[in-house]
Amino acid sequence: MKTFGRQAGEQSQSLTKTLTRFKKASWFAENALLVSFLLLAIPGLLFAQSAQELWPLTLHQAVNIALEKNPEHKAALADTKAASADVKQARSFLLPHVTFSETATDGNDPVYVFGSKLRQQRFTMGDFALNVLNTPTPFGNFATRFGGTWNLFDSLASWHAVDRADRVKDAAGYQLERTDQEIIFHVIDSYYAVLLSKKQLDVADQAMKTAQAILERSKNRFESGVVVESDYLSAQVRLATRKQELIRAQDNLALARAQLSTTMGVPAETAFDPTDTLIERNFPTTSLNEAEKQAMEMRPDLKRVSSEEAAQRQNVSIAKSAFGPRVNAFANWEADNPTFVAGGGGNNWLAGVEVQFDLFQGGAKRAQLSHERAMEEKAAAAKEMASDAVRLEVRRSYYDLDAARQQVDVARATIAEAQESLRINQNRYDSGLSTITDLLAAEEAGRRSQTDYWEAVYRYYTGYANLELASGTLNPESPVVAP
Repeated sequence: MKTFGRQAGEQSQSLTKTLTRFKKASWFAENALLVSFLLLAIPGLLFAQSAQELWPLTLHQAVNIALEKNPEHKAALADTKAASADVKQARSFLLPHVTFSETATDGNDPVYVFGSKLRQQRFTMGDFALNVLNTPTPFGNFATRFGGTWNLFDSLASWHAVDRADRVKDAAGYQLERTDQEIIFHVIDSYYAVLLSKKQLDVADQAMKTAQAILERSKNRFESGVVVESDYLSAQVRLATRKQELIRAQDNLALARAQLSTTMGVPAETAFDPTDTLIERNFPTTSLNEAEKQAMEMRPDLKRVSSEEAAQRQNVSIAKSAFGPRVNAFANWEADNPTFVAGGGGNNWLAGVEVQFDLFQGGAKRAQLSHERAMEEKAAAAKEMASDAVRLEVRRSYYDLDAARQQVDVARATIAEAQESLRINQNRYDSGLSTITDLLAAEEAGRRSQTDYWEAVYRYYTGYANLELASGTLNPESPVVAP
């Protein structure tokens, strides 16, 4: 029995081990199938991404599309339309207002019945009977009325309101102009960001090829016993770093394309391929004093602040007009009939002129005038602050552009020096005269020099656009937009 039990136990353990091995084999088989599926699917996904249609686009086209579809432009344009409507509304108070009404009433209120019969011109001697006056029978009346009022004089308050609405309209127009300039700048920045990302992708790809060549050099020298394994491992680490940078550069390019589409006001899924090139160019130069003078004269936002200040001055004038008299004319014509269609009633009219003058309002008008004067002082201070901010913005943009221009020259010279240094270090490493550390440092310097150069060119483009934006001269025909 013990032998049989031991044999049964051994068989059970063997069966358990077999099932375990089968489960492991099944797990590996399932995962191998999954890995195989992913390996087969990844090329398809990559092909789908690479097959995404790219629409060719010039910077000038991008600017024109953005000025039509960008939501910020639409919002600013809506503000101008609303301001134009406010002007029409303000002007309406200078014209007479006419109303029409049709009223149907029925009842036995003594005063109502008495007055309605008089208006219908159907009052008779029998209507003077006490029982008829005190307890009349229900009486119906259809009243057709035309009425009108006209503000003849309100101490010029309405005229000041029209002038204020005009100034607010001007401010909305200047804000629209400034918004369009900012949109143009953002499109320029996004457009050249795509071009910069493409250059950075090329640099990353070339850097990975260089790192691959260094890896092959170190591998051959390691296998030959000339260098230690750490050289080979350092080269492997550098190649892995360059691969990560290449992946990041690819993602940055995709994000830059999405940013460009969003700035233009089109869906981010729409990918554009800029047809312009990121190359060195020389833009027209201007002095700092000329740039500041242009900004003071042409900045739409400064004009907007001035219009808002003028509008606030009209608010002060309106508050002063509240202390003066008001003259209103009014007129009414009314037809009263017992039926709606047949008529059979009478009509009457009434006209007159009314003069109003507020003797005492508890100090409310003086408080309102003090408030508007304080807001006028605030508007003047805001204008002064805006002018100072514009001057500082112009100076910052001017110096940034000047720095970018000089950095382009420095970076251009650095590229040739870095490439020559890399070539020398490669030869010295092959000859055993330098270490892998020196070679990798030269490779990093070469990659960094190219990256710095293209970033400097990009900053030069955007710096010139930013200076025009600060000066208030940026438009679709700018040299940076339409070369």
